[in-house]
Amino acid sequence: MQQQILEYIEIRSSGIHSNGAFASKFIPSGTKIIEYVGRKITKQESEDIADKEMESHLNDNSKGAVYIFELNDEWDIDGNVDWNPAKYINHSCDPNAEIDIIDDKIWIIASRDINPGEEITYDYAYDLENWEDHPCRCGSANCVGYIVAQEDWDKFKEIKAKSGKK
Repeated sequence: MQQQILEYIEIRSSGIHSNGAFASKFIPSGTKIIEYVGRKITKQESEDIADKEMESHLNDNSKGAVYIFELNDEWDIDGNVDWNPAKYINHSCDPNAEIDIIDDKIWIIASRDINPGEEITYDYAYDLENWEDHPCRCGSANCVGYIVAQEDWDKFKEIKAKSGKK
């Protein structure tokens, strides 16, 4: 596969997690920043990859990164390829970008104006299942402590309170 042209981002060390994607110039709200690309895989292949990575994570805390993105009801994209710089975009509870699937392509789109040097983030929108496995390190003022979909925050806060976790 051909390398994407990085018109709007540069990859460098992130305070959120490992590497991140940062705006290399001003990005107006609504701009398609970058396409999330990779190998098109079945749902079963996705499960197998995720299970393998979680097992790796249990054996070595530095491993366990999964770059699978749901494309539709049949297919996912495995973005763990050298030619996918979008895999470095981190989660935030206060994101400045969002995901939109247009013509079977996954786009990261600016949800507000993004200034040069600002880290580009979006809501990974994980479901509530296994929430304890996904701590959030975004550092935003409204961070809920775990990577869960914003639409589930009210329900999540109840679950978290009952669990006794901070």
